[in-house]
Amino acid sequence: MILSKILKNGFLILAACLVLTACATKKEVAAPDVSGQMQGDTYTGTDTVNYLADGVPDRVFFATNESILTTASRETLRAQAAWLRKNSNINVVLEGHADERGTREYNLALGERRANSAKDYLMTYGISSDRISVLSYGKERPVDAGSTPLAWSKNRRSVTVKAN
Repeated sequence: MILSKILKNGFLILAACLVLTACATKKEVAAPDVSGQMQGDTYTGTDTVNYLADGVPDRVFFATNESILTTASRETLRAQAAWLRKNSNINVVLEGHADERGTREYNLALGERRANSAKDYLMTYGISSDRISVLSYGKERPVDAGSTPLAWSKNRRSVTVKAN
């Protein structure tokens, strides 16, 4: 009687473990092929990029729900910092943006974190914080109004513009 109860409980625990293990399995879903424009979930194309100055891109892109700079973003910001050091009379505004997913409040905060991430990086290269303003538009000013992974990736950005 006691042995059968122990076996029954052991079987139930084993069954529960197997069920939970099966729930934890994650299947990889293939991303749509967008050759040359996305790396993971970050946009790497140039069709939406304008230029702060000759050869200096004006924007950097971020992964979903992230404000961490990518390697490409850091390279762009280093070029911006070099240009800003040569043009010390120019102030800039860093505009933070997000894609359409998420609430207005969440995306405004995310856009601000993205712009501040770019600001902090520029400051590490000698640009005074007095020359940099931060503004978040959240999801209010998309560069691509589509509802696709590529459109979302283009909208997750920080744009450096000359202050008036």
